[in-house]
Amino acid sequence: MLTSIEGKTCIVTGASKGIGKGIARVFAAKGANVMVVARGEADAIKAVEEITAAGGTADFYCCDMSDWGQVSAMFAKTAERFGSVDIVCANAGIFPQVKMVDMDPDDWDHVMTTNLKSTFLTVKAAIPYFEKAGQGRVVVTSSITGPVTGFPGWSHYGASKAGQLGFLKTAAMELSRYNTTINAVMPGNIYTEGLQGLGQDYLDTMSASIPLKRLGSVEDIANAALFFASEEAGYITGQQIIVDGGQILPESLEAIAEI
Repeated sequence: MLTSIEGKTCIVTGASKGIGKGIARVFAAKGANVMVVARGEADAIKAVEEITAAGGTADFYCCDMSDWGQVSAMFAKTAERFGSVDIVCANAGIFPQVKMVDMDPDDWDHVMTTNLKSTFLTVKAAIPYFEKAGQGRVVVTSSITGPVTGFPGWSHYGASKAGQLGFLKTAAMELSRYNTTINAVMPGNIYTEGLQGLGQDYLDTMSASIPLKRLGSVEDIANAALFFASEEAGYITGQQIIVDGGQILPESLEAIAEI
């Protein structure tokens, strides 16, 4: 059993839906005070209501994670609300699908800003709070897409997710002076609202290509994040774990058919 995170304060960005919401829900169920950070107020309020109805402690803050002023203010508000910042889950991200031939350069910049720049700003803003606390945990939500695999239409998304892992290595060294670790969870295909929007054919095809024969759940990712946030993971930093049901393992669909 992992050491309890009860009473610790956790910021989860992009937490009103999907993986972020799952992380927020699981961390709150383990006794953490959770700040649900999102762009949209209505969805953030709904996420907080669900957490509190289940007995957890949570609040929300609406924030553009690509804006340094807003990110800094969000951290200050979290510390004011709960007394500290102990764990940060940098999860905010988007994955619009458009092939390069149709991609406007502004589309590329938007994804890079939302996914990669926001990760940097989140970690930078957390440093004074980790220094004050004498320790900290950062968990980044990356992806298998980009670092390991590719998919047409996601060149910008893949580049941003690979960029997060490049950032991770140096960040781990710089954060070590604050007794802080930073690691990444790399999800495969996880059943979320965003994935549902890609259509049933996509969901069926992806399920068939995974050795465990199912899409992942948000809890699958949240549990990996929970481990990285634990005391037991205190000597692990600058690393990543793939949570994909074995999706990247087969050489072909024919290999899956042999299972």
